[in-house]
Parts: sequence; structure tokens; C-alpha cells
Amino acid sequence: ADGETDKDARSLFYLEGAPGTVLEDTVSVTNESGKARTYTLRGADAYNGRDGAFAVRGKGASTGAGRWIAFAEREVRVPARTRADVPFTVTVPRGTVPGDHPGAVVVSDGERDAGVRMRLRVTGPALSALSVEDVRVRGKDGGAAEIEYALVNRGNTALEPRLAVRADGLFGQVLRRESRALDLELLPGQRVTLSEPWHDPPSLDSTDVTLSVTAEDGARGEASGSYTT
Repeated sequence: ADGETDKDARSLFYLEGAPGTVLEDTVSVTNESGKARTYTLRGADAYNGRDGAFAVRGKGASTGAGRWIAFAEREVRVPARTRADVPFTVTVPRGTVPGDHPGAVVVSDGERDAGVRMRLRVTGPALSALSVEDVRVRGKDGGAAEIEYALVNRGNTALEPRLAVRADGLFGQVLRRESRALDLELLPGQRVTLSEPWHDPPSLDSTDVTLSVTAEDGARGEASGSYTT
């Protein structure tokens, strides 16, 4: 970014094509410093960290979309306070399975990296499938508790899950949280471990805690765990 909003700027790349096609786009690199700098560009596979954060593979570790990216220049020298536009292509191999193949364009100046997400969709049947697993409730100091669970994307599309929570005790419902969006994009084939705070669980009860997750295109899952105090 150069401090001003570019009307053509995008927060991510979105590309779509069939296996065997070559897709084209351009990444812009702006040097805000007062001297010329050299930048290195590479493609990288994207994945979810254990806690759900968006992450990219290190240099040489990509096996998917990151390897399909080719830049017009791998290294570009940009004068002070100047922008360089670097074309690149994404060649989708023949036989690639349909669905989302997340990646990123990574730019490095030798001291730090900056990345732009790439949403690459290979045309064909799309399957949205989501499950919630391993629900556990742990007591914490001061009488509070924490609900731990795992989310798994079992389809071939990236999902933005929503979560609802309820807990039923011996004498009725003791917790209800309506469905809300999680700050997470769950990539295909990824599993993340998350938690929900429960500040005021009953001090003497046996409860069943149920988590319900939903996402676009009808993806949904539900799982429960028990908690006795």
C-alpha cells in the first residue's frame, strides 16, 4: 500500500479455471522507502494454523497452488517511492481435482515478508462439508470453564463457519448462544482447534454441551460433550 486507496486494488486474488488452463494476473509491489530496494517473489500453498489463522508454506515446501505460480520476474528492483507491476501466471495441471486450492503471492525484501491471498477455484463439482468434533469442557480457576472443540472441513471449498452453543443441565437449559460467524476461513481438508469461554457454568450440575456449526451451501455438523460440577 502507498498510503492512498487505489481504485483497482484488491485484498486478494480470485482466479478460476479448468484443469489444463493458464490463468493470468498482476501483483503490484510498492517501495515506500527513500532508496531503491530489491524484492523477491514466490508462490506458496496456504493452510490453516492449528488455531485457524491463515498461514503459508515456507520456501520450497509447496506442493499445490503455490507451485503453479510463475512470475514474469522472480526478482524486481523498485526505485524509491515507486510501484512495480509484475505479471504472473497460474498453470492448473491436467487432472487437478475440482474445488478450492488456496495459495498466496509472497513478496520479501530480505527482512520481512508480505503476502496476498489467492483463491484459486478449479471448475467442477463443488462439495461443502463441515464437521465439529472432540467437544470437551475444562474447568478453570474461579469457577469458569472453557469449551474446546475441533472444526474439520471435509469438502473441497473454503468455508466461513458459524457456531451456536447450548448446554442442558438436569433442571433445564443453562447456556444458549445464538449462531454467530467465527473469525475464520476454513480451507479444504483443514482441521483447527478452537475454544469458547464459559464464564458462569452451574456450580453443581451435570450438563450436556452441544455445538452446532453451519456454513454456506448447506454444510452443517453437530457434536456434544458432557460436563459435571
